[in-house]
Amino acid sequence: MTESVVVVEATEASAAQGDVGDARSLGADAWRSLRKNPLFWISSVLIAFFVLMAVWPGLFTNTDPTTAVLGEARQRPNADAWFGRDIQGYDIYSRVVYGARASIMVGVLTTLFTVILGGAIGTLAAFYGGWVDSLVSRVTDIFFAIPLLLGAILFMSATQPQGRSYFVIILLVVTAISILGWPSLARLMRSSVMQVMPNDYVQAARALGASPWRIIRSHIIPNAMGPMIVVSTINLGAYIAAEATLSFLGIGLQPPVISWGVSISEAIVGLRTTPHMLLFPSLFLSLTVLAFIMLGDAIRDAFDPKTR
Repeated sequence: MTESVVVVEATEASAAQGDVGDARSLGADAWRSLRKNPLFWISSVLIAFFVLMAVWPGLFTNTDPTTAVLGEARQRPNADAWFGRDIQGYDIYSRVVYGARASIMVGVLTTLFTVILGGAIGTLAAFYGGWVDSLVSRVTDIFFAIPLLLGAILFMSATQPQGRSYFVIILLVVTAISILGWPSLARLMRSSVMQVMPNDYVQAARALGASPWRIIRSHIIPNAMGPMIVVSTINLGAYIAAEATLSFLGIGLQPPVISWGVSISEAIVGLRTTPHMLLFPSLFLSLTVLAFIMLGDAIRDAFDPKTR
């Protein structure tokens, strides 16, 4: 009888140890949930495809996107030009492939700048509180009062990007969107940091005499970045759409820069006679934006314990 009790207790102890060994962090738990989500894999494959297209366009086409064949202008899709040609005789397929670079570059750089700026400002506001928090709150209120597209239009009109170099125009568009895109992330990071600060590990670090920078870097930011990752992933697609809107209005990226927004703007001229000029750049733009939104939704569901 005693031996049976000992065996049972040993079994329970080993099972408890197994449970402890199987304990996972929030990141591991989220990754396990992501692997089971088909939207995550579909969006990841699409994003990988478009990123590869942007980084290595020569892998997808050997046609020079700046070579115009005027004799074949407005040609419909065929074996030689898969997506047809535009009103100037450019191959639409090659311009769609090369246009991914500028559009995705704008989205990635804008997301990077807004995350760094908004995350830093929101973290400092929540950590120090007092007049710093009040000042940041009032500044973000001012920027929130300005619509993103309207502010970007005013900024691009004032800077006059016409005649600038390729990278200067891209940086101007990134700056125009970033200036008005950071406040939402700053507020999000502020609220996330305020939820993390009362936790025991932060209070313990303070009691042990850790410096503010060490507390922010090692304890607060790693545990408060979850919502930022979700929202910034969704915003990336929105920033690509914003760039296309600015280029469509003629104040964003300008020729000879090749982007999906520029191609859509040029397609309006021959919309009735050559609708394929608008179809393919719009399709690739829509799929890219949709892929990032789907990825953001999948990450949000994985990090939100209420959905599991």
